[in-house]
Amino acid sequence: MSELNRIPVILDGDPGHDDAIAWVLAQASPRIDIRAVTSCAGNQTIEKTTYNARRICTLLGITAPIAMGRPRPLLADPITAGNVHGQSGLDGPKLPEPAMELCGLTAVELMARVLRESGEPVTIVSTGPQTNVAALLLAHPELKEKIARISLMGGGIAYGNWTPAAEFNILVDPEAAQTVFASGVPVQMAGLDVTERALIFAEDVERIRAVDNQVAHVVAEWLEFFYRFHREVGYEGAPLHDPCAVAGLLRPDLFTMKDLYVEVETEGEYCRGATVGAADGWNGHAANARCLLDVDRAGFVELLVEAVHAYDGWEVRI
Repeated sequence: MSELNRIPVILDGDPGHDDAIAWVLAQASPRIDIRAVTSCAGNQTIEKTTYNARRICTLLGITAPIAMGRPRPLLADPITAGNVHGQSGLDGPKLPEPAMELCGLTAVELMARVLRESGEPVTIVSTGPQTNVAALLLAHPELKEKIARISLMGGGIAYGNWTPAAEFNILVDPEAAQTVFASGVPVQMAGLDVTERALIFAEDVERIRAVDNQVAHVVAEWLEFFYRFHREVGYEGAPLHDPCAVAGLLRPDLFTMKDLYVEVETEGEYCRGATVGAADGWNGHAANARCLLDVDRAGFVELLVEAVHAYDGWEVRI
């Protein structure tokens, strides 16, 4: 594929099992050109998510520069999800030790450098709290036009998961999320409305394991860990939240999307972190987010299986 047809991307996340699988999809695709990787605090502390990001990049052969993000939300106290992702933030299979050092810049500095140096607008794929992305927008408003879109996993128009109203990534840093939605930069939102339909079942895990390369085996073990947790709390399968933020770029035909006007509730005892969606044109407000609302689950699984096949012949020391 021609370089001109590839999508330049910054991966920003708090890995995390589903962040890791999102990055598997991104690195596997010849349509995506990963220009930088930045870590944020969320699923675990910034030290743990940064270490995980470096290990994932080593496993997958991602050689883009990596930077550590902000250690805490813009204004709020930190929240972590060790109950979901384990004490390491990525419990389960053994992973390689990092083969690369951090680049020496902060996440915002690295993002800004990538945007300035790119000859075309860059897509930010953000699968954690929006802290780094909001900090970038606040520090460098002159670079907004260099951002093609922000494809994020977060929120839910219909409901939350960490509270009845709020999804985890948005609840961790609602002020950052509101900054992103109000920025004027195109936003593609993969919220719980779609991600909890992107379910993986035991038979899907076995299909991925059967691909029988190193990455496929690691992904299968990540999925097993995630599947066990979600089955214990009442889910039918494992919802693959973060991969939807990548899959929506690669295969928009797999998704039902609707343009909505979205605001984030930053106050309130019960609704802080809620993403409130209204129809385009509501009360004079134009849509500010393309929201993914449904998915062809079978096609989504096929995309994952195809992605792990891309790592045939690739192996690192673990």
